[in-house]
This record gives sequence, C-alpha cells and structure tokens, in this order.
Amino acid sequence: MTILQNAANVLRLFGSGCENVTVTEVSDMLDMPKANASRLLKSMRDAGMVETIGDTRRHRPGKLMLDLASAFRHSSSLIGRASDIVAEVSRTFGHTGYVSLREGREVTGVADFPGSNVLRVMGAVGRRLEAKNSATGRSLLARISDDEVRDLYQGDPDLDALLPKLAQVRECGFAYSEQEATRGVDAIALALADPQTDEAVSLCIVYPHAVIDRDGRNEMIAALAEGATRAAKDLGDSGFVAPRTS
Repeated sequence: MTILQNAANVLRLFGSGCENVTVTEVSDMLDMPKANASRLLKSMRDAGMVETIGDTRRHRPGKLMLDLASAFRHSSSLIGRASDIVAEVSRTFGHTGYVSLREGREVTGVADFPGSNVLRVMGAVGRRLEAKNSATGRSLLARISDDEVRDLYQGDPDLDALLPKLAQVRECGFAYSEQEATRGVDAIALALADPQTDEAVSLCIVYPHAVIDRDGRNEMIAALAEGATRAAKDLGDSGFVAPRTS
C-alpha cells in the first residue's frame, strides 16, 4: 500500500466521534507496525495534513484540510445552492441544518448551520453515518433505483426492510428520522441533484424530539421544499419530488 493510500486511511479515521489520534491508535486501527505509523504521521505533519495538539502526542487534521474542505464546497454550485436553502430554514426556525453527501453506504456532512434555539443540536460536518439508518442517507438512497440499492447492500440483513422505507421516501418526497441517529433528536431531509455534474446532496434539519410536533415538522418540510423546488427547476432535476406532508 502506498504512503498516499495510508495517509488517506489516517484521514478517514477522523469523524464519527474520532477527533484526534495517537501513533499507537493509528497503528492499532490500521493494523500497521508502530514504527510505520510514527513515520507516516511525521510525513503528514510535514505536509500540513495533520498537526499535534499542543505538547501532547495526539494528532488532529491540519489546517490544510480546512482549506481543502472550503475549496471542495465552493467548487460545487449544488452544495452552495443547498447551503443557502438550509441556512435560511435554520435561521427561520432556529434549528441546526446541514448538507450531506453520500459515498457508498455512508453519508458525510459537508456544511452545517448551528441553530439559535436554546435547545440546539450540534451539526455534523465530517461526521459519517450509515446511510440506511439516517434521514439524510435514505433521502439520497431513494434517488437511486432499487436494483442499485440491492447491489450496494448485497448480503445486508436490513435490505428487505430498507426497500419499503425508500419507496415511502420516493412517494412523499422526504425522509424522516425519529431519535434514530441520536437519542432525543429527530430529523427531516430531502435530496436535490444536479444532472450536469451527477451530484446529489441531502438538505436536512435536525431538532429536539420533545419540542416539535407534527405541525411544526411539516412547517419546516414546507420551507425546505419551497427553496428546493426552485433549485430543482433551475438545475433541471427531473427526479426531484416536491414533498407532501400529512
């Protein structure tokens, strides 16, 4: 395995609750000799990919990663368009919103907008979630065919239960999660795509389960749908389904 592949594997360790790592942890998690892990992290420090935290031996992503993340977001007009919509809904209702991408069976937040309410839910930039177990993930999985889903989840015991959930998302135009990814937190999400770049993103609002009833949830869905419907028309997203609530 090349040093570039190893460096990419180290960067993939960050997220999903892993904010920093030591040489020993990298050695254990990537199953490589400790001496190799030490040399790898040194090379990554020299390149600005990771940095040590103060005088500790713990490593976190370097500032170069911030520059790359910003460049990635600005390179995609779809992410920018989705971010504008989510930011507006977040300001209006005071709840955290974020934009996510899917890669395989996982979704990752690429932009977030902290809520202003006292009971706030933290955003999820860089946090990876299982697509099948999150509103963001199911909103994106619903954009592909059942055959593609079967190929992606071949051998997964949850496949038979997942397909009807995706059919429901396609029918109503949005995905809903009740205390699924995080206890006490609900989420609503819908997906938007740009056929010119073959990109798809999920627009999501997360909020405390105890403070929002069905009517409040539907108001937020309608607000997301208003902006997303305009964007879908501009982008030529023929697969977009305007959300319907009940």
